[in-house]
Amino acid sequence: MNDPIGDMLTRIRNASMRGKSSVVTPASKMRERVLDVLLNEGYIRGFEATTGKDGHPAIEISLKYFDGAPVIREMKRVSKPGRRVYLGVKDIPSVRSGLGVSIVSTPKGVMSDANARSHNVGGEVLCTIF
Repeated sequence: MNDPIGDMLTRIRNASMRGKSSVVTPASKMRERVLDVLLNEGYIRGFEATTGKDGHPAIEISLKYFDGAPVIREMKRVSKPGRRVYLGVKDIPSVRSGLGVSIVSTPKGVMSDANARSHNVGGEVLCTIF
């Protein structure tokens, strides 16, 4: 797999479109950090470390719905393995006039765009969520 973050976002997107209550993805530290941001911003119910069917570590993500519709309406991968996108703190985009969130990997850890601005750090923009 070339793009583990993109794979996780696609799994979440597909499961929420089908109305699933949870989805399982292979475990990694970067995925857990991105899920921490999604949890803190209120886009998922939670996640926990489990073991997959093949015995490898996995993460089970509990999806969140409001009035039968998924809370996550749109997920886009910004920085891809073939084209990394690094932005300074002043250039971090505001998603849908502040209604959405950008997830940024900074030297101080993976955080939302608002936290990156408050800590005054830029970094690699991983994805945008609305």
